[in-house]
Amino acid sequence: MSELSSQRCEACRVGAPQVSAQAQTKMLAQLPGWCVETRNGIPQLEKTFRFDNYQQAIEFTNRVAELAEAEDHHPALLTEWGKVRVTWWTHAIDGLHHNDFICAAKTDQLNR
Repeated sequence: MSELSSQRCEACRVGAPQVSAQAQTKMLAQLPGWCVETRNGIPQLEKTFRFDNYQQAIEFTNRVAELAEAEDHHPALLTEWGKVRVTWWTHAIDGLHHNDFICAAKTDQLNR
């Protein structure tokens, strides 16, 4: 279990600080395959997971949805045949919060 995946999300409110570039780099080192994509000026943490078929992709999507509910932090999910793109960011701050990196680490654990 990684350091990030053992943590829990905290309530995040408007005005909470975004993760610094230095902290992003440090946490990304613990998250193989994840990258920061910027859309409409908003940095987002993203990874595409690959599967053998649509059913496996749907099952993974459902596991991520259960994680999101448990953490009360919800990603964008794009499910297609054989792949799921998971995108975490914190809407309240229009950017990346520590919670996004925690949830990314926990998402990786769901694919083992």
